[in-house]
Amino acid sequence: MKIRKKSQDMQKLIEDLNRHGSEKDAGAWKAVAKKLNRPRRKRHEVSLNTLEKHTEAMESIVVPGVVLGPGEIKKSLKIAALRFSKEAREKIEKAGGECMDIRELFEKNPKGNKIKIMG
Repeated sequence: MKIRKKSQDMQKLIEDLNRHGSEKDAGAWKAVAKKLNRPRRKRHEVSLNTLEKHTEAMESIVVPGVVLGPGEIKKSLKIAALRFSKEAREKIEKAGGECMDIRELFEKNPKGNKIKIMG
């Protein structure tokens, strides 16, 4: 995959996810790398309302973009994203969930087992 011109950190993340996805047959991380490689104007935005509607409690979710605060969340979720709005982070943590960077989840779950990609 040809990587678009991005910040060094983002390029490194995309390269790591793509390489690991190919070498270790972890298709989920390869799919995340592909979604992160999109232009910034086409990056995903997911609201808490969407997460509440389409997830089960205790799931690990990857958002290759931004998590926004509209809506309410009552489930405890592990959510990895590029960025969280302040309101979204507060609501997720109040519900007993966890907000993390995509690289953190990648290091905790290198096989990509039981993750859901939203966006």
